[in-house]
Amino acid sequence: MERLGDLAKVLRSKNSGPFLITLDVLFDDREQYRRVVQSGVITPGSVSAAYGLAPGDIQEFVFFEAALGIKITYKRAVSSGTSGDRDVYGAQQHVPLMELLIP
Repeated sequence: MERLGDLAKVLRSKNSGPFLITLDVLFDDREQYRRVVQSGVITPGSVSAAYGLAPGDIQEFVFFEAALGIKITYKRAVSSGTSGDRDVYGAQQHVPLMELLIP
């Protein structure tokens, strides 16, 4: 088993407006991309569990083979820049995803 963070070329997070965060997982190898997708490990349920999200918090979940990428967008618990926000740019939210183990 390998961590998703070791298989992906790029694994990042960013704001998608003040109320959403987007996770991007990009590969530079089609076989690695297919390995991850076909493993069934990356699902709305596994992402919700990794981030402590309610099932309805995931707004977008896309496998995009043409770009060898996965895009996941979810609701922020606290809007960007408000009291209690610890990551105003949403740039440090990718770690739980990179720790997922892929067979």
